[in-house]
Amino acid sequence: MSTEVYLLFENLLFFAIATSFFAFVGWAWRHSKPFYLPEPLPEWFKIWFGTVQIIGLLLPIVALLWSIWQGYSSVLTVLVSYLVMLGLQILSEIVTLRYFHTIVWVMVPYLYLPYRIWQLYEGTRLLSSTNEPLWIENLLLVNIVLWTLNYALDLSQLPRLLRWETD
Repeated sequence: MSTEVYLLFENLLFFAIATSFFAFVGWAWRHSKPFYLPEPLPEWFKIWFGTVQIIGLLLPIVALLWSIWQGYSSVLTVLVSYLVMLGLQILSEIVTLRYFHTIVWVMVPYLYLPYRIWQLYEGTRLLSSTNEPLWIENLLLVNIVLWTLNYALDLSQLPRLLRWETD
């Protein structure tokens, strides 16, 4: 099986399982109060969100465009897979928060982020066995660190998101 077909199958399987889980949990919690983000957002959030957008989205898009221009097909395979799944996570968050207003929104990153870290790790393994540029591999490693920190940050914000009393 080619790498492209394998990654497509892996991503489709993850997306099907994650979406089924969100649908089931949404149905199970269908009678809960509508969920809205706690306001106001902390000041540091803008800085962190900007950092994530630059390192986690903009730099991979630049690397993707560069790899298309240079003809690096393995990089293309890894980054398209990564960006599609990132887009599907964002879409899942938009649908669960803005359309359904459900607490399921809180669960979306807890499923997608570990999978994204796995994708990036898998990408570094794939690229290390090719003649692709080392800076792309390093970009994937930087993103592993970024998304691991983001996961830890998500965990630390869970009490705030669920409005648990902390006094």
